[in-house]
Amino acid sequence: MKRLTTTLALSLNVILITFSSFSWSKESDYNMTKGVTAISGQVYELHMLIFYICCVIALIVFGVMFYSIFRHRKSKGAVAAHFHESTKVEIIWTVIPIIILVAMAIPATKTLVAMEDTSQSDITVKITGSQWKWHYSYFGEDVEFFSLLATSQKQIDGIETKGAHYLLEVDNPLVLPVNRKVRFLMTSDDVIHSWWVPDFAVKKDTIPGFINEAWTRIDEPGVYRGQCAELCGRAHGFMPVVVHAMEEEKFDEWLASKKEEIALQKAAAQEALSQDLSMDELMSQGESIYTSRCAVCHQASGEGIPGAFPAIKGSPIATGPISEHIDVIVNGRPGTAMQSFSNQLSDKEIAAVITYQRNAWGNDTGDTVQASDVNAFKAQGSAKEEI
Repeated sequence: MKRLTTTLALSLNVILITFSSFSWSKESDYNMTKGVTAISGQVYELHMLIFYICCVIALIVFGVMFYSIFRHRKSKGAVAAHFHESTKVEIIWTVIPIIILVAMAIPATKTLVAMEDTSQSDITVKITGSQWKWHYSYFGEDVEFFSLLATSQKQIDGIETKGAHYLLEVDNPLVLPVNRKVRFLMTSDDVIHSWWVPDFAVKKDTIPGFINEAWTRIDEPGVYRGQCAELCGRAHGFMPVVVHAMEEEKFDEWLASKKEEIALQKAAAQEALSQDLSMDELMSQGESIYTSRCAVCHQASGEGIPGAFPAIKGSPIATGPISEHIDVIVNGRPGTAMQSFSNQLSDKEIAAVITYQRNAWGNDTGDTVQASDVNAFKAQGSAKEEI
């Protein structure tokens, strides 16, 4: 009797949990979001359909089990029947699951086909993942930029109170228009990442040497957040995705202003080639760049992580020939986590961060590197390639 009571209690708990799901499933924070696109709505409805089918199956299975346990219990003198194969029963429990699976497969297939249809897009954006940032490029618009985590190191270290969007804020969000079909081309510079925005029902791996496709059409303006969903290294949790969806007119205005901003940046970079900044100016700018781009691997102290990322403090690169130091920053180190920053930073920024690394943490080389030095190094490398 005790065993029967325990079994009935467990069965009843399962049934209660299953049916309580009907009341909270659409509103719960634990459920899938309905999102702000037609596809995300289809995915949500498909998810709920399968969920309800599973609930009905659970009701039937546990109901029959509960009835059988209660009706045919030993205390009532029930005697187990002795029989072997039944062709009728075999056919029934084969046909019914097939019908259920087909009923689920039809809407699932329609949704999957729609998710993969990237044709007739209005805008194409290339998304490149790299440790640990996103690079966005708008095809045909001459607009591209990197998007990095904007949460301060002090918040991460627990020195400051964490903000409302802790680890889900960036310096340059991806900006997209509403009511236009946006096609995404996704790849990676190093390891496998995954670009994921739940509100769009878009989650695609970015794979080195391979291009994946996805698309979205956003219905509502707003700010939508996601993150890398593929374990990609020690700073995997510091690689958020932020998308700012604008009305079409505002997007066009933003795109025009972004083009002007990039043109001004290029002009400033060209002007910097003729400037000679002081040590203090280079160190100030270099520290800022180092904190945002280098500290995640080499640490704020410059001591690196033994066995993973080399120290800059006292390293032969940071205290050796300047040309070798420039080479590491400009070209990176193939086969390692050290990326090329040639296209990520301007010549002026590269010069500043090199100057900082050569004079921080007791390195004290006294060397200053100017934008013209970096530009000359790049020109020399280009000349060698042509030869």
